[in-house]
Amino acid sequence: MRLLRAPGVYTPQEDTALLVEAMHAAAIPKNANVLDIGTGTGALALAAIDQGAAKVTGVDVSRRAVWTARINAAIHRMPLKVKLGNALNVIADEHFDLVLANPPYVPAASACAATGPARAWDAGRNGRQLLDPLCARMKDLLTPGGVLLMVHSALCGVDTTLEQLRDSGLKASVVQRRWIPFGPVMRGRIDYLERNGLISQGQRHEELVVIRGDRPERPQGDGGA
Repeated sequence: MRLLRAPGVYTPQEDTALLVEAMHAAAIPKNANVLDIGTGTGALALAAIDQGAAKVTGVDVSRRAVWTARINAAIHRMPLKVKLGNALNVIADEHFDLVLANPPYVPAASACAATGPARAWDAGRNGRQLLDPLCARMKDLLTPGGVLLMVHSALCGVDTTLEQLRDSGLKASVVQRRWIPFGPVMRGRIDYLERNGLISQGQRHEELVVIRGDRPERPQGDGGA
């Protein structure tokens, strides 16, 4: 599917493709209600619609991304709803059968919130500036039986994500892995990553992982008589 991309909007890359593969493998139910966090061009959201999702909402903090996703949905005649803002703030009292998340996860020298295009990848000094709040709130976004598929670099701490999701009440596991060469952003901060022990000396590849989190179904008889 060809997509337009406004300047400054995140280009779908290996992490996007890996998440699409995981979504196909998960075989989401027809007529699913789907949330795409950090929708960018709308690539994941439109892939979910193409796979049979009945209702898809994309959310992004970038106005350019919101308009880009809306335009791509219109071009492909797909019913995508796109909201501006942080998903944890703009999604209220709604639950989803599937949550797709490709949040910023690249470790940065500054703990300050990123601005401009860097908002699509900079995630604080350990890369978990958005991962941690997402893990803490994910159960609230999922319906019973709902599924999270989230991609991030192994540099950010795969075990930390799994533990946080499990602590919140989800079943969690890694369902996809792929090693890729460093892109321009990672190459530009090799000194920082090596100095802080986030990569080994001479390392020029990173492992991407897709983590699946499942909210258990309600126990039989839950809800009273």
